[in-house]
Amino acid sequence: MNISVIGSGTWGMALARLLFDNGHSIKVWSAIESEIKELREKRTHKNLPGVVFDEAIRFETDLEVAMEGSKICVLSVPSIFTRSTAKRMAPFYEEGQIIVNVAKGIEENTLEILTEQILDEIKNANVAVLSGPSHAEEVVRLLPTTCVAGANDLKTAELIQSVFMSPVFRVYTSTDMLGIELGGSLKNVIALAAGISDGLGYGDNAKAALITRGIVEISRLGTAMGARIETFYGLSGIGDLIVTCASKHSRNRKAGMLMGQGMTMEEAMKEVAMVVEGVYSAKAAKALADKYNICMPIVDEVNAVLFENKDPKQAVDALMLRDRISESITGM
Repeated sequence: MNISVIGSGTWGMALARLLFDNGHSIKVWSAIESEIKELREKRTHKNLPGVVFDEAIRFETDLEVAMEGSKICVLSVPSIFTRSTAKRMAPFYEEGQIIVNVAKGIEENTLEILTEQILDEIKNANVAVLSGPSHAEEVVRLLPTTCVAGANDLKTAELIQSVFMSPVFRVYTSTDMLGIELGGSLKNVIALAAGISDGLGYGDNAKAALITRGIVEISRLGTAMGARIETFYGLSGIGDLIVTCASKHSRNRKAGMLMGQGMTMEEAMKEVAMVVEGVYSAKAAKALADKYNICMPIVDEVNAVLFENKDPKQAVDALMLRDRISESITGM
């Protein structure tokens, strides 16, 4: 099958290798000409050391050429560029193409998930999502990984499942795209909190609490918005949350850890040197919580640290000293 990967970051390149190894014909596009030049000449990616990409993978700077004739277009740009990239793709979209979003985020001004943004720009497109606990650094080295493919109709999800499935990459299916995308986006905000906890020198107990109460907050909001509760207990919910809060590869955890150690948000993002999605999703998460009248204290405190210069230790204290309640999904 002909497949285009739109975006040559680490995740896009990891999926390009996976899909090529699965026997598909792959074209990779980037708006950054220097990235494409390096990939063409060296067949390596600066953030994926030790990995060489096959000569048969094509690298393009012309978006029309990159998309032409592909059954699937994997959209793998940072979430803040999803809308603008979809707008650039619109003139070249061919009827019947499936656009698989693999980024994670919520647009701050519209509060739209990424597939909604894509549909705004490419009317009547067949849009789907692939998400789960899947760091590019492991997928590109063919380490065992599981994800979930989501689409409004099961046949599309099953097609994506068959395309991505391999001995090292297991894919499940779902028709709950809203739940998949909310889980993938909101977990980045909770991972910032987990990183802050690490930066303050707190231990495993604190991180376990943040993960557990974090999925409660995500589930509350998601079900209020119409997503299915079981989605948040699956790969794109608790699975993605665990890996993002705990992994050395997590840029959200790393940014939070640097803030816990005393850096400002801007300094931490500069040090990470890659897009920290949770920073861009935090305001949207709080706005959605307010819109649906959902209690999300971890999200509130992350926003206070990010945008109100609240001391991270005071933010943790605020969480610990909240009013006593019973443990439940619906409880405040």
